[in-house]
Amino acid sequence: MSAAVPVNIELQGLPALAVSGCRDGCAACCIAPSISTAMPKMPHGKPAGVPCAHLDQQLRCELFGLPQRPAVCRQLRPQPSMCLGNRDEALAELSRLEAATAP
Repeated sequence: MSAAVPVNIELQGLPALAVSGCRDGCAACCIAPSISTAMPKMPHGKPAGVPCAHLDQQLRCELFGLPQRPAVCRQLRPQPSMCLGNRDEALAELSRLEAATAP
């Protein structure tokens, strides 16, 4: 399995984000939202606020680029409105959005 090589870019004044979709050491989008579909290691999905079982020690997705990665994760695109200025802000905003859209 070959890992994507992140290339850092600036997005509207935000700290550099990786083209792979992650700010180094963040993983807010792999923690705050719930995932309702089954995936390896998490056959019942992932509850909101629980770190995904596929986060490695560098907080990178082990499923990135693989067909087993849930569709919701493949379709997620980081944006300034969700990444904000740092990990804590991103976690808070994504948690707020998750709660606001919960059934």
